[in-house]
Amino acid sequence: MKAHDLRSMSLEELREQVRDMRTEVFNLRFRKAAQQLENPLKIRDAKRGLARALTMIRERELGLIADEEGS
Repeated sequence: MKAHDLRSMSLEELREQVRDMRTEVFNLRFRKAAQQLENPLKIRDAKRGLARALTMIRERELGLIADEEGS
């Protein structure tokens, strides 16, 4: 997911996205261990997307960017 897409989300949407991304990374790693993953680069992309979402949450916590809800 692109950074500008994440910036347009509310804080609660970001947290939900992080939960989904963590599940995705877990499932990809599990599939890799079972040797059922066709493209192992998907793990890298999923981890980077997770890091982007966590960064956006942290920026909002620090007040570096304004929350769209006005909080």
